[in-house]
Amino acid sequence: MSTPTSPLFRPARVGAWELPNRVVMAPMTRSRADDARVPPDLAARYYAQRAGAGLIVSEAAHAHPRGYGYPNTPGLETEAQRGAWRRVTDAVHARGGRIVAQLLHTGRVGHPSLFPDAARPVAPSAIAPEGLVRARDGMQPYVTPRALDIDELPGIAASYGDGARWALEAGFDGVELHGAFGYLLDQFLRDGSNRRTDAYGGPVERRARLLLESVDAAASAIGADRVGVRLSPGAEVNSMHDSDPATTFPAVARLLAPLGLAYLHLVDPAPAGAPFTDAMRAAFGGTLIVNGGYDRASADAVLGAGRADLVSFGAPFVANPDLVDRLRDGAPLAAPDPSTFYGGDARGYVDYPQHDGTVWADDEALLPARAA
Repeated sequence: MSTPTSPLFRPARVGAWELPNRVVMAPMTRSRADDARVPPDLAARYYAQRAGAGLIVSEAAHAHPRGYGYPNTPGLETEAQRGAWRRVTDAVHARGGRIVAQLLHTGRVGHPSLFPDAARPVAPSAIAPEGLVRARDGMQPYVTPRALDIDELPGIAASYGDGARWALEAGFDGVELHGAFGYLLDQFLRDGSNRRTDAYGGPVERRARLLLESVDAAASAIGADRVGVRLSPGAEVNSMHDSDPATTFPAVARLLAPLGLAYLHLVDPAPAGAPFTDAMRAAFGGTLIVNGGYDRASADAVLGAGRADLVSFGAPFVANPDLVDRLRDGAPLAAPDPSTFYGGDARGYVDYPQHDGTVWADDEALLPARAA
């Protein structure tokens, strides 16, 4: 049964955008770009199928030549990459949607086989993650990264400004800086991976310096109201830890608060009680998107209580291109096939049916939305 008064389906003003609902499609790596890191033609259909979201955050794209951490993830650096993304953004806009590009530098999460000169990945400190990484020829042990020299860091920050400009050239409505899940900006924020003693290490204000400089570069390029940031205080993926995350991350949110950003995107799982959400909301003060295992009921609850402004959904959007309609109507959700999450072709990418059983034909992604 339709419930248009539900908080999840109320319109929202977020930064520069008017959104028709508060359902956000979370960024999800799909690893379907070619060897030149150009998104596939199918990406236009994939994202356009999901344009009912109030806002789409794209899979992570790279704007720095050392920013890649996995095979077949897309970039924004080249004209070919931006041209392919333009097909995506045009398709989303034709369906009435809005889409921002997530910008990522993976830092120590990567492998020399991904770079033409076989260079080591870079990081705040020479500390390797534990375990294996997806390299060019399969899974390989992580290598010890090279600690970045202090004179390299302004160039890292500037790359986020380049990425923001390139994203708008490609038709995106804005950008999200990926400061979560153990990638470079997150590596600088946490004392488990940042052992520096210079101006980018030590107290949290210095560990947050690269994030703040990167945000400033992106905001200077396209306006702060088109820039968001994603953080994951409790995530320990990629061997991440911090000695006091309950202090570190609200402090980071307070440093971001006066910058006029479009939003803060917080990964804080609902099934675990969202332990960081209230402190981060109070510290940031601006628009807060929450993510992490939400369903219709828990999304309505967190929005209805005023603890967040929007809710993002990841895996449910993979198998349910019409997720917004299904949530609104109380329709059952299809389960995704994890074996098709990364790499491959149309299977598990653009062939999931809508609730009525239909699957888009090849040319439908670029057509305007049907009249209601």
